[in-house]
Amino acid sequence: MYYVYILCCSDGSFYIGSTQNLRARIHAHNIGQGSTYTFKRRPVRLMYTEVFDTETQAIRRERQLKRWSAVKKKSLIDGNLETLKRLSKRRS
Repeated sequence: MYYVYILCCSDGSFYIGSTQNLRARIHAHNIGQGSTYTFKRRPVRLMYTEVFDTETQAIRRERQLKRWSAVKKKSLIDGNLETLKRLSKRRS
């Protein structure tokens, strides 16, 4: 199984990543071995996860979520589908 996850950093920003071992990866982020971005923003808290069968699916979803605004990510975390749908509509 592969996981896509959203972390909330100590400064309130979000970090998105993917891994096969979620527990170990979050621990790595919190001890400063996870990524350059989270190194200065510790501690981090797990806010959201999705599970995928393949690494390809997980990476595709990770890339999609990384393009989202913070408001849209927060709506996903909160399970606020109405706001998420509104934010997903194309603007002309």
